[in-house]
Amino acid sequence: MARIPQPFIDELLARADIVELINARVPLKRSGHEFKACCPFHNEKTPSFYVSPQKQFYHCFGCGAHGTALGFLIEHDRLDFIEAVETLASTLGLEVPYEGNNHQTVRSDERDTLFRCLEDAANWFKQQLRQHPPAIDYLKHRGLDGETAARFGLGYAPAAWDGLLKALGPHHDLQRLIEADLIVAREQRQYDRFRDRIMFPIHDPRGRIIGFGGRIIGEGTPKYLNSSETPLFHKGQALYGLYEARQSGASLDEIVIVEGYMDVIGLAQQGIHNTVATLGTATTHEHVQRLYRIAKRVVFCFDGDRAGRGAAWRALEQTLPVLEDGREAAFLFLPEGQDPDSYVRSEGRDAFLDACSQALSLSRMLLQELRRRHPGTDMEARAGLVSEGMTLVQGLRAEILRAQIVEALAREVGLDPTRLEKNTTRPTETRGTAPTSGSRPIKPDRRQTVRWSPLRAAIALLIEHPTLATDAPEADALGVRDNPGIALYASLLETLRNHPNITTAGILERWRGRAEEPHLLRLIESRDVYLDPAAARREFLDAVARLLTQRSEARFETLRRKAQSEGLDPVEKAEFGRLALTGGRDTQSKQP
Repeated sequence: MARIPQPFIDELLARADIVELINARVPLKRSGHEFKACCPFHNEKTPSFYVSPQKQFYHCFGCGAHGTALGFLIEHDRLDFIEAVETLASTLGLEVPYEGNNHQTVRSDERDTLFRCLEDAANWFKQQLRQHPPAIDYLKHRGLDGETAARFGLGYAPAAWDGLLKALGPHHDLQRLIEADLIVAREQRQYDRFRDRIMFPIHDPRGRIIGFGGRIIGEGTPKYLNSSETPLFHKGQALYGLYEARQSGASLDEIVIVEGYMDVIGLAQQGIHNTVATLGTATTHEHVQRLYRIAKRVVFCFDGDRAGRGAAWRALEQTLPVLEDGREAAFLFLPEGQDPDSYVRSEGRDAFLDACSQALSLSRMLLQELRRRHPGTDMEARAGLVSEGMTLVQGLRAEILRAQIVEALAREVGLDPTRLEKNTTRPTETRGTAPTSGSRPIKPDRRQTVRWSPLRAAIALLIEHPTLATDAPEADALGVRDNPGIALYASLLETLRNHPNITTAGILERWRGRAEEPHLLRLIESRDVYLDPAAARREFLDAVARLLTQRSEARFETLRRKAQSEGLDPVEKAEFGRLALTGGRDTQSKQP
């Protein structure tokens, strides 16, 4: 998967105006040095959503939503990280550089060329559909009308080996058509990848075509053929129908994930627009993360046969690590021989919606499948069931649900849940160095009040006024390394000195997904006092002075105790005498 270099993200945030960005979506009103509005992330009548042009940061005092310009696009526009960067860059007229797994940069203009190739191909496929009655008859036989086919941009790829090549070849570079996986080059021959197939364009969240799925009309194989991995298309992340679902205006608090394009389209024709499909691959955690950025409840719909049960179990395994309290997952198994399209046509829209509402909850599905996988009532079978169950819930972030599942597993073997927990070690939280595409900002506990120690004040001021790094002493001068917060101070100072033009927003984005992120956010959110640069420098130097005093006083106390217990060497005696004369303050310490 392509990545975006960190220096470009820093530059992007330095140029962005968060007030302008948010005001285009949520009307803001000036309030002192900040801007305010009713929060777009929860219902309220009195504005508690504030945007700081100085910090390039937004925060809601009602629900705790917060973030940078990129964070707002991720949460409000429901984009993943890369899509948010692309959107923000396009508003500033910047080209996004990409680094692939081989670290070769993919130019933005090359991506634009691929998008144009795919768009032209889609238009040609639609034109061919109108000219091929057998393809139209196939869609009518599947129960689709012209309006639905047009809404999803359906087309047809003729059976000829070079129809698309002849149509697009004169207008596009052949290598780009190959990179877009529209043309196959093999043994010095070039030919169309898709032939004699109904064509389903696949869109990204911005509505751009990133690939195609094709369904054979005749008896050929494979029945379904998807675009291969390209610089634009990644099967493990893309979801068919998600763009159309968002465009429909339907509520997406619940999303149903099905297995085929025709299921999505057939359900949409019956007025059920909250459905998406994976693209020739099992459900991945990236799929689940993307859906939970939009929906509170995800229903996985599978066939009721053995293969469907296996697919559901794999989906459950991918869902557990990303599920949070307040989010739900459920599993719907249709009667054998039925798929969502055929079911809704035979049983009706209301029957399908009722089935979704009564779908098996994740916890019931988990326990049901564990019992099936570990049949028997002897101790070995029960122990195997609980062992696999506890392994699965180790990474579950939904603490309340996890406690309930552990309690249910404990009942399976007649153990106390606390004892069962003691026999299981939970993995420690890893510190990420860069955000994943599906990572969400961590919301700090709003009930906690920051106690403003000098070190916390210094860190907060460095975040808000990064140029203060030129006045900041090294971490070793402020205290011992195991002092809480010193490691964060040292890391922050190193970042600021290596990137002297970084902004507050850039700092926060660099810490997105790290263990320290909630601490940084809590510090900056708790400071609602606007300081001009001169005042900020005075406050920072005061915090540093207090830190140096604390360090000297701690050193004086250490030497005093040592003098009483084992005595001091000549160097220590001189240091102790100097500190004693100043009341524990080291006047020879070098201050900024």
